[in-house]
Amino acid sequence: MLRSVAVLALDQVAPFELGVLAEVFGTDRTADGFPAYRFDVCSPDGAAVRTSSGFHLTPNADLGPLEEADLVAVPAHSQGTVVPDPVLDALRRADARGAYLFSVCSGAFLLGAAGLLDDRECTTHWRYVDELQHRHPRARVRCNSLYVQDGRLLTSAGTAAGIDACLHLIRQVHGSATATRLARRMVVPPHRDGGQSQYVEAPIPRAPEAPTLEPVLEWLMGHLDRTITVEELAARAGMAPRTFARRFRAETGTTPHDWLTNQRVLLARRLLEETPLSVEAVADQAGFGDAAALRHHFSRRVGATPHSYRSTFRDRAHTA
Repeated sequence: MLRSVAVLALDQVAPFELGVLAEVFGTDRTADGFPAYRFDVCSPDGAAVRTSSGFHLTPNADLGPLEEADLVAVPAHSQGTVVPDPVLDALRRADARGAYLFSVCSGAFLLGAAGLLDDRECTTHWRYVDELQHRHPRARVRCNSLYVQDGRLLTSAGTAAGIDACLHLIRQVHGSATATRLARRMVVPPHRDGGQSQYVEAPIPRAPEAPTLEPVLEWLMGHLDRTITVEELAARAGMAPRTFARRFRAETGTTPHDWLTNQRVLLARRLLEETPLSVEAVADQAGFGDAAALRHHFSRRVGATPHSYRSTFRDRAHTA
């Protein structure tokens, strides 16, 4: 069961991510038939903490509630946040007794500092996944997930993904009907398709720094709509195909096919965002040949179909 929630707040806590947890678990909706939770915001000594937005926030408890809460939640904190030893110990004890542990965005780094990500699947905001993996090499970081559950450990990506993960937990503990009603009450989707790759800013495709192959890659960037073979590229570079393939991997870190597919997906994202072209026309201009091929590669690399991606992002540039 889930009856009590303790939220950890240290200096540089992100107020919005803390607010997500308060909205889901700290708002009394029992009059409408929703479950009630004991909800505590905790700091090491119960004293006020400075948020990442500059104002101070006064918790209602010290670390005591972390010893008994069914759910211990860690909102996002700044990367330089120092985690005191008593906090790390409290997180470890919560894990040892079988409490749910839940991080929003960069809150995963606090769980990692306590050693709770080792040999577990987890995620965080796409900007921080490489750093999380670097700091905690034993963690199995899933870079494209909105949220990940490994046993009673639940980690989420950016702010809105924290809401997704909260609803996932509500659905798991209280059932789909309760989660759907709560989502409707909060005016958010009960479930979002796709991963966080669709929210990563797509750079304008450009040739990487590749001393030997730069002329070939520059040419390739201007002809993504064409059917191009490795043999053609090798001839343009004046190399045998196998030599070209080895040189390509050495200078770009990937294969010609994988690099070309990635550039075409980046171009397709731009076309879907910024033009009214049909999916078929986008597939043609990006060099996929047909809509089926575009959907296959786009879904694998972005985590969403071209249609759903356009529905989400078509007017982003104009709105901004």
